[in-house]
Amino acid sequence: MSDHATNPATEAFVAHRNLLFTVAYEMLGSAADAEDVLQETWLRWVRVDLGQVRDQRAYLVRITTRQSLNRLRTMRRRKETYIGPWLPEPLLTAPDVAEDVELAESVSMALMLVLETLSPTERAVFVLREAFDVSYDEIAAAVDKSPAAVRQIAHRARQHVDARRPREAVSPNETRAALESFQRALATGDLQGLLDVLAPEVVLVSDGGGVKQAALRPIIGADKVARFIAGGYGKAVGALATVPTVVNGNPALVVRLDGEIDGVLALRVEDARIIGLYYVRNPEKLSRVESEIPLTLR
Repeated sequence: MSDHATNPATEAFVAHRNLLFTVAYEMLGSAADAEDVLQETWLRWVRVDLGQVRDQRAYLVRITTRQSLNRLRTMRRRKETYIGPWLPEPLLTAPDVAEDVELAESVSMALMLVLETLSPTERAVFVLREAFDVSYDEIAAAVDKSPAAVRQIAHRARQHVDARRPREAVSPNETRAALESFQRALATGDLQGLLDVLAPEVVLVSDGGGVKQAALRPIIGADKVARFIAGGYGKAVGALATVPTVVNGNPALVVRLDGEIDGVLALRVEDARIIGLYYVRNPEKLSRVESEIPLTLR
């Protein structure tokens, strides 16, 4: 990789790097693992005879998909011993990600959690087809299945996701308004204010990874969620600061205690109220919330 200007393999890889990272991240939910996959993709790419490659983008996506599938199976074993709920690693994203509705939804915390319920192959097929509009033939080559099998897998995965994904798209402004109400209530320790902005069936999922304190199971219901939040931060109101940001293409909060990042809070809104709260406290997942990560579907 010494002569970037004249090395065609390097030029092609760099040109598609943001796309490849997005593919790997959507499949894995982990930026650290996605970076490892990109390194493995590069090592295989430099051994390829470019003269035999008809479509460099498709070939790179194929390598990345295969490496992601290998990593996904390893991660599954890791998650079996994970302490408490597992949430995707939050990424600070540029404003243009939020403006791209399709991209913002595909990397949203809510959808990423739905993708966790798919098998590795189903997830790969769904991500490549629905987010990146990869052809069935190209997906078949990436996952070592026939195009007919891939069509069946795509149909099954789409049904599974559609049954669990948010019912309708919510504008960033509506999400931001709910976030601001939540932020005000949190800053003042206003329990009633929290109850007013939470949907009755709200679910809070917190991820401490056994390193930071977090609920070991999802908390369901506005009253329980509000009391959990108030109990956790009520005594720390003076030392608590919440900063609005854009995580995974959607409005979110970075929570700081005594100036240090305590976690990232993403949310899902329906009918102007918060129906899902996703709080990542595991320090190993908080390294990419202070500098923007470029994502793209193309």
